[in-house]
Amino acid sequence: MTTTRLWNPDTIAELRQCLDLLVDDGALPGGVIAHGTRNDLPAFTASGLVAPECGGARPGPDTLYDAASLTKVLSTWPLIGLADGISVDTPVRDLLPGVPEQAPGANVTVGQILAHTSGLRAETRLDQYRGRTEPLAELICDEPLTAEPGVGHQYVNRGFILIGLALAHVHGRRLDELAADLWHSLGMTRTTYGPVSRSADVAPTEQRLPGGPRLWGIPHDDNATLLGGVAGHAGVFTTPADLATFADRLLTAYTDGHGLGAWLRTSMEPKAEIEPGLHRGLAWILADDGRIAYHHGFTGTSLYLAPATGRYLAICTNAVYHHQDNRTRLAPLRNLALKAVTAD
Repeated sequence: MTTTRLWNPDTIAELRQCLDLLVDDGALPGGVIAHGTRNDLPAFTASGLVAPECGGARPGPDTLYDAASLTKVLSTWPLIGLADGISVDTPVRDLLPGVPEQAPGANVTVGQILAHTSGLRAETRLDQYRGRTEPLAELICDEPLTAEPGVGHQYVNRGFILIGLALAHVHGRRLDELAADLWHSLGMTRTTYGPVSRSADVAPTEQRLPGGPRLWGIPHDDNATLLGGVAGHAGVFTTPADLATFADRLLTAYTDGHGLGAWLRTSMEPKAEIEPGLHRGLAWILADDGRIAYHHGFTGTSLYLAPATGRYLAICTNAVYHHQDNRTRLAPLRNLALKAVTAD
């Protein structure tokens, strides 16, 4: 049973104050919080600037952010849920030609990858394959497993890269094309795989070399960049407005129990314990005894869903603008966000 619950204004004020403090403290140039309730218009709270390179431009609903690992739930996860002929029990060798049956990762299943229980190597490091001639899927699957598949939880990007490759092969189309069709059907008008043109409404991220150009419109994730910016684990750019639209569509579908709604219900069944009180479903992290689903992106993004109350909340920042370690300073804001969507 789902019951729509409106937001407490004091909760929103607390989130705004925390965002302001992070900006004032120099942890990030600025950011946007989108929040709403199923079947209602979203609201947006913003602070700071998009970035100094963008002049006086202030972030808002249509500012484009590097979503980083939110790609997993914005692209790969829904495409798998809607794909014909792919189930959670399908081994990757059935979806990717050229993967030998005897390869260590050949029998890892789609469900194990989504639940981060695949046992695949945790280090992504696609740069180690430079100069190799074998297909990428074969190279990944040929690496020794680090754990028995399905046993323990370990966050692994490589599995989502494999799923991205599998989706492209099964459909005979590029992953970015498949995702673009999905986003268009959901009304997400600005979400896209990069690269995107530099402009004042695109949030830059990190400056890797002193005096060098800042990453701006290309993925912060090096492995996604090696794959041309289109990958199953990272590479998507999105806006607070589009995240609100995505959340609203998912929560509405959840009440109907069809399509992505049925997939979200299945995905919110705990598959592995991350730590006491937190479990992994299919792609999503589950909290509050499985009533909350959320995911973070390395660059400083987050998305939270509360199907039981119809609430959702998204955070968009470029917290890696000053340094990668700055993303850890988002912990108070992320903790408040989780508390906000969990509250009765």
